[in-house]
Amino acid sequence: MSSPKATLELLPKSMQVLLGTGALALAVFPLVPVEGSAFYLQMLSQMMILAIFAMSLDLLQGVTGMVSLGHAAYFGLAGYALAFLTPADTPISLWWALPASALGAGLAALIIGFFVVRTHGIYFIMVTMAFAQMVFFLFFDNKALGGSDGLYVNFRPDATLFGWTGIDLENKTTFYYFTLAVLVLVYAFLRRLLFSPFGRVLSGIRVNEHRMRAVGYGTFGYKLAAFTLAGSLAGVAGFLWAAQTGYVNPELMGFHMSAHAIMMVILGGMGNFAGAIVGAFAFEYVMHFFKDLTKHWQLLMGGFIVLVVVLAPRGLLGLGERLLGKKEH
Repeated sequence: MSSPKATLELLPKSMQVLLGTGALALAVFPLVPVEGSAFYLQMLSQMMILAIFAMSLDLLQGVTGMVSLGHAAYFGLAGYALAFLTPADTPISLWWALPASALGAGLAALIIGFFVVRTHGIYFIMVTMAFAQMVFFLFFDNKALGGSDGLYVNFRPDATLFGWTGIDLENKTTFYYFTLAVLVLVYAFLRRLLFSPFGRVLSGIRVNEHRMRAVGYGTFGYKLAAFTLAGSLAGVAGFLWAAQTGYVNPELMGFHMSAHAIMMVILGGMGNFAGAIVGAFAFEYVMHFFKDLTKHWQLLMGGFIVLVVVLAPRGLLGLGERLLGKKEH
């Protein structure tokens, strides 16, 4: 459970300007001629997808105070939904495949959440991991569901709308901008949710659930709604991941994927969804850097995470707030 002081709901204006500059850089990147631009477009698209995934977990971990070690189950389920829904010889319509996959992931989260949100603390962490492992092995051991080899998605979804074919997701640049648009929409939605009455109740549950229950709030219903919504948003990210890579396997819903999401949220700073975005980009960039540096990159990655947690307990955004906030005063 995260403490009240571990969250970063508001940031100094200088930090907001810095983050806005980063968003602008993402928007103009495809317009700048860069050697190997196709590779960087793909890498940045994956970072944005993982940022959506991290934001969905931050709704649970940073806002509501529920640390889930099974969040990747909904990420992977949506990817598999796209794989099963896509015909072998033609692309599927984006406009119903994306909502269907996200709703499927949300339904799974609702069913699992009905049982797990009744638990607290370490018990919640362990039960979420147990359910995710059950889902993992359901797909891993079942050849009808692809088995350990996974499934291919032969076509990216077709974004044709009323005969208009202006959005071609097979084009890497178009897919990049579509992913960026989804990232911005999810961020705007979650920020609006955070300061809505529903979001304030979730924040209150994180700070003191017993007090919230004492003043008349049905905390079980709020936590279940947050768990379901987080699962649906993780499904959006999983759908985009499957659409981009053209392949899904059980590892997408494994423990390591959930652990990566937790580290992204902690690395960036919990409670402010921009922190999840920064954490996803930073985590992926540092991981690729260490992989290119040495085959023992896991050791360096672990040391980096420990260093950030020790020196910046509120994440990279918290560190930036501390440095830039002093300058503003």
